[in-house]
Amino acid sequence: MSDVISEYRKWKQQAEDLRAKAKQAMEARFRDLLSEAIKIAGEYRADFGAALKPPPAVTAFRYKAGAKRPGKPRAATKPAQVEPKAEQPAAKPGLKIVRLQKRLDTAKKKLEATKAAGAPTKNLEDKIYEIEDDLRLAARTQ
Repeated sequence: MSDVISEYRKWKQQAEDLRAKAKQAMEARFRDLLSEAIKIAGEYRADFGAALKPPPAVTAFRYKAGAKRPGKPRAATKPAQVEPKAEQPAAKPGLKIVRLQKRLDTAKKKLEATKAAGAPTKNLEDKIYEIEDDLRLAARTQ
């Protein structure tokens, strides 16, 4: 019985050692691949003048090269300097935001017309507030 227990403990220790080595190897490989990706992205930007986009599944990493001055070579960046950043929103607003803007404009026109007619405006004011809140949330999620 004690032989089985001692073998189990020995096996468990070997597994922990192997796990630690695998963790170190994976971290080193990740840093190497990331360094290579940064180098390729820099070359692509230098040669073609545009940023190389990662696949859609990658959303947490964004590398932005600094402004390069012609005639001055820059030193290669270290992988430790690269920090994952959230993707920046696109320059033009999304379809959801455009639709909400149209709804807001329409609701504001109705509010003005209702005020001019002297009718109660509480429902329209509430609707405008809700649409503005939806717009803020939509802009925050993009």
